[in-house]
Amino acid sequence: MFLARNPQCGVIALASSHLARSSAIAVYRQQGSRNLATVSDTPTRSYGGLKDQDRIFQNLYGHHGTDLKSAMKYGDWYKTKEILLKGHDWIIGEIKTSGLRGRGGAGFPSGMKWSFMTPPGWNTGTTPRYLVVNADEGEPGTCKDREIMRKDPHKLVEGCLVAGRAMEATAAYIYIRGEFYHEATVLQRAIQEAYSAGLIGKNACGSGYDFDVFVHRGMGAYVCGEETSLIESLEGKPGKPRLKPPFPASVGLFGCPSTVANVETVSVAPTICRRGGSWFASFGRKRNEGTKLFCISGHVNNPCTVEEEMSIPLKELIERHCGGVRGGWDNLQAIIPGGSSTPILPRKICDDVLMDFDALKDVQSGLGTAAVIVMDKSTDVVRAISRLSKFYKHESCGQCTPCREGTRWTAQIMERFEKGQGREREIDMLQELTKQVEGHTICALGEAFAWPLQGLIRHFRPELEARMQAHAQASGGEALAGGWEHNARVQGKLVAPGQ
Repeated sequence: MFLARNPQCGVIALASSHLARSSAIAVYRQQGSRNLATVSDTPTRSYGGLKDQDRIFQNLYGHHGTDLKSAMKYGDWYKTKEILLKGHDWIIGEIKTSGLRGRGGAGFPSGMKWSFMTPPGWNTGTTPRYLVVNADEGEPGTCKDREIMRKDPHKLVEGCLVAGRAMEATAAYIYIRGEFYHEATVLQRAIQEAYSAGLIGKNACGSGYDFDVFVHRGMGAYVCGEETSLIESLEGKPGKPRLKPPFPASVGLFGCPSTVANVETVSVAPTICRRGGSWFASFGRKRNEGTKLFCISGHVNNPCTVEEEMSIPLKELIERHCGGVRGGWDNLQAIIPGGSSTPILPRKICDDVLMDFDALKDVQSGLGTAAVIVMDKSTDVVRAISRLSKFYKHESCGQCTPCREGTRWTAQIMERFEKGQGREREIDMLQELTKQVEGHTICALGEAFAWPLQGLIRHFRPELEARMQAHAQASGGEALAGGWEHNARVQGKLVAPGQ
């Protein structure tokens, strides 16, 4: 609260502060929902319905070839030399104006992140500088980056050049998931075409800027999607996250300044520079600007990956591009809005939530990679989240004790809950366990396996309790904590003390 030195000004400031606080409380009570991240309470316009001329990824459905000639026909490599000659300050300025936030899940402002590579005195150093592109894409339900590499590879190659110029990088390393064999082949062919045409390499595009692009195929570990784990894997070490600081912008790949960026984030940079940052910022709400690739899977009539405007309503996204939920919208049970690591949302929230960073944060979920997983009423929600718990248990690198032990325990607990073997108080114990892990690991895998469980408990606790009550009725008594049957002690079995 601000108090001015002048007593009269102080009263005015105090009163206005109370008025603002009272207004905020009134809005909160009226809406009956959390209003923490969103800048504006009421959207100034409707969002969605992106026009074809505003789509960045023109070949998302493979309507034309992936070769250089086809790419140039649809706008790639147009005036790239002019962009490079304008220098890194101009490029970073356009990216900042565009409001572009990282499309890999974290949503960090890209312009700010790229500017960390050029601090005062950066040009006095002699060490190489690297752009590392995260093409690992191990998040279940996410299939946007592979579509870019498979259908629009020159978008990524040109994006590496422009982003590399913004960071004054020496080379780009594209770390691609090992299972993406076809995508790696198409991408490598595009890189060779760009080299042959003089677009990258020595004197890239005739601009006097030297820049190389390399493809590195990983082994498909989920944790390698974390930037420092990816760097470790690139260096030939086990893919385990590093402690930060130092951050990659200071000490990254091979000990040199590096920045790790997502495929989609890098790929949109040339178009933003060509059409202007303000053009990109005209889409979506404030702090959630731009277009975005949404990949919708699950119980919809037409699963697809589509480019749409940020802040499009979730219901409109599914109805417009996927032909609706299988069996109609009334048959919807729940949706995971941003990949398997984001908390699940029930239908009552899905009716009017917007697809952007802030709106989903306000309903205690997240945009993540914008991988929408739709579940109709035929879905066993508890079994679905239990399956995700097994996935995260398998993918934990084991470096952090909370994650190594927590993923194992939660997978075991969910396996029991799936069968109804448990007590209702164990639901609170599971919630407490996830809270103890959240925020206490080196990388975000701790949150990745904790948030789906928290979402399940938050919205589907009655389902868990009903399973336990049904199991107790069928077996003749409530199960003991730990999964033991109610008559285990009578049978002479050892059970935990206090049961």
